[in-house]
Amino acid sequence: MIFVTGGTGFLGRHLLRALVLQNEPIRALKRLNSKMLQDEFKHGTIEWVDGNILDIPSLEEYMKGCSEVYHCAGMVSFQSRHRAALMKVNVEGTANIVNVALEKNIRKMVYVSSVAAIGRALNEVNVTEATEWDENGVHSNYGISKFLAEREVWRGIAEGLKAVIVNPSVIIGDGNWQEGTPRFFLNGWREMPAYTTGGTGFVAAKDVVEIMMRLMKSEIHRERFILNAEDWSYQKFLFQIA
Repeated sequence: MIFVTGGTGFLGRHLLRALVLQNEPIRALKRLNSKMLQDEFKHGTIEWVDGNILDIPSLEEYMKGCSEVYHCAGMVSFQSRHRAALMKVNVEGTANIVNVALEKNIRKMVYVSSVAAIGRALNEVNVTEATEWDENGVHSNYGISKFLAEREVWRGIAEGLKAVIVNPSVIIGDGNWQEGTPRFFLNGWREMPAYTTGGTGFVAAKDVVEIMMRLMKSEIHRERFILNAEDWSYQKFLFQIA
């Protein structure tokens, strides 16, 4: 049995679409009030269960009998007023997943982090998996929460959990235009009149999912991987959408 958190989210939906093609039993955690796209997984073999990553008893019940965990659930916000919620969901929630995975002898876990959790050294041109976190650097509250969440995964690894971490850049793909990165397409459709300078890295959701699934089936663990296809300027990216 495969256990998936964040299955109703942007990346989680892409992951579940790919997993159902394997014809393996899947148990997907969702919050009671989560929005479900009508008939999206009508032909899948998904057992949906209501709960959340902050509810330890529900995790203990639903992870029972599972051998693999994809932990995709998390909160994304860059507003300072959401700092406490980010720490609660991303850090404490991940700690709960790690603890229950250890308790239930989960075979392997893949955790979806972010490039925001990678350190940014001022004198380095390229950021790699080996770049160390700079406590004095300029970090968003989201980045800090994902960095601390990763520490919970590394702590679990030290206690015997087989796990691997992926650090995607900005993930692009089809989805609900009202939420997350698919809003770029909504803004393009509305003929967004301006763009900012600079740029960032982008990676396709289907590629992130394929890498996650390959890592799950491999013998690789105790490692993290930056997932990025290309670095584009915001101008190039938004013009391409337009």
